[in-house]
Amino acid sequence: MTQQTRDEVGGLLPHDEFRAVGDAIVANIEQVIEGKTATVQLALAVLLAEGHLLIEDVPGVGKTKLAKALARSIDCSVRRIQFTPDLLPSDVTGVSVYNQETHDFEFRPGAVFANLVVGDEINRASPKTQSALLECMEERQVTVDGVTYPLQPPFMVVATQNPIEMEGTYPLPEAQRDRFTARIAMGYPDAGAELAMLDGHGATDPLESLRPVSDASTVSRLITHVRQIHVADAVKQYAVELVTATREAPDLRLGASPRATLQLLRTARAVAALEGRDYVLPDDLQVLAVPVLAHRIIPTADAQLARRTTDTIVSDLVHRLPLPQERRRSSYDTRPAANSGRAPYEPRRA
Repeated sequence: MTQQTRDEVGGLLPHDEFRAVGDAIVANIEQVIEGKTATVQLALAVLLAEGHLLIEDVPGVGKTKLAKALARSIDCSVRRIQFTPDLLPSDVTGVSVYNQETHDFEFRPGAVFANLVVGDEINRASPKTQSALLECMEERQVTVDGVTYPLQPPFMVVATQNPIEMEGTYPLPEAQRDRFTARIAMGYPDAGAELAMLDGHGATDPLESLRPVSDASTVSRLITHVRQIHVADAVKQYAVELVTATREAPDLRLGASPRATLQLLRTARAVAALEGRDYVLPDDLQVLAVPVLAHRIIPTADAQLARRTTDTIVSDLVHRLPLPQERRRSSYDTRPAANSGRAPYEPRRA
């Protein structure tokens, strides 16, 4: 890392400070989302991995609230797009308008020009409009009338969608699904969390009183910190083998892309940093395999007839693929050294 980059982001954060900021954001979001700590942590990890998040579930379980709570917990620019069948691509990216006073065209930015873009019910828009986000999500820029406009970092798209069997929805293009780093499902809360929700949300909406606990500058420093997390060669090899297994699985007609391998590793770095580690473990990849890989793959017709979901297929691959047992130690590993000079991987405790 150059000195200029360090100065631009204000320097790297100590591990304790990094974890304190992460815990503060998670705790702030949990004032709105009851009983979904793991889901909230994964959403934050995707942000710090410079990725995009797809939240897919039935209506009424808090998809939009999670996206808005994450946005309000960070003092940065936020825009919300309500996707509908009549939404146009120019509504998302922006449009050039003729100015009669200057006798020239001027660009009016669309809703995507923000640090955090919340796309509500993205699969209710037409595929043409959905595809307007492709360049934004991958290249973090918008091109209109031959002119390219960069998007300011940090940039993240948090999209929600109803399951495709719901009426009035359009399946996301495969190219766009692959650009989402992770897909998560909120799920129904347990009885205790739902009872707490009745007490906390019955009279007022806690989202209205939610205040930021971080800002865009701090998030940029967190992202820079995540980039420095060490990944051993054995872990990289395991990531490649895991993604390769999806391409060779007989139950799949389309496996995960090389982009999936990159995003799996980036998200694992973020998870390791949020847990106070400066190195990635293979079980980080195991935990992330389903949310990062399952939405990118396509099952065969036989697998669909057997009612095997992509989540189940990826989970089976993870259980069958052997873990790397040992690796050479590095200066990044703070665990006690073994007598052999090598250190076995230790799975995280629940």
